[in-house]
Amino acid sequence: MDYRRAWDLQIDLARAVRDGDRPNTLLLLEHPPTYTLGRLSKAGHILLPPEELERRGITVCETDRGGQVTYHGPGQLVAYPVVDLREWGGPLKYVRALEQVILGTLADFQLQGRLEDGITGVWVGDAKIAAIGVKISRGVAFHGLAINVNTDLSYFSHIVPCGIQDLQVTSMAQETGRSVDMEMVRYSLVYHFGREMGFKMVEAGAEALVPS
Repeated sequence: MDYRRAWDLQIDLARAVRDGDRPNTLLLLEHPPTYTLGRLSKAGHILLPPEELERRGITVCETDRGGQVTYHGPGQLVAYPVVDLREWGGPLKYVRALEQVILGTLADFQLQGRLEDGITGVWVGDAKIAAIGVKISRGVAFHGLAINVNTDLSYFSHIVPCGIQDLQVTSMAQETGRSVDMEMVRYSLVYHFGREMGFKMVEAGAEALVPS
């Protein structure tokens, strides 16, 4: 799904969740090649000129999420939880929960993730495998996390990922030495998200997610 379309959908869903018209919702999808800039991003952290970005078919989007520059693209599982945190807990508790969701998902594929003091996200060894960037507006969170599953990691070489110079980036496929079943990763993430958040997860088709 196009990044801007997904963002618009989240905003509509956040409004509906806040008003009690829809339940908390977890969107799972993939984007076409896109560089996104969080609120702390620096323009110089995208290393390609606009004409080269256009030639390569890479979209650039400035967003209202936290964090800095990152890449989204095919083979990367993006999870956008649109959840009401007003009675659940605050931002720090929520981000810690998302980190645990990622760690649990990786463990299901025999990958030992780890956290880095003072930096949001999840690492395997010395390389970052998942990024987190959220926004909380009037008590409802959206944006979310991205796990590199079968991602083409070459796209990360044209940015300063998360504002960290010389950051090594990896994927589940690179760490396991084989292509990873995306559907199984989705299933695992849904399970761990429900467990960490204390939610009963119910699968819904895309038609159920379009706000009325």
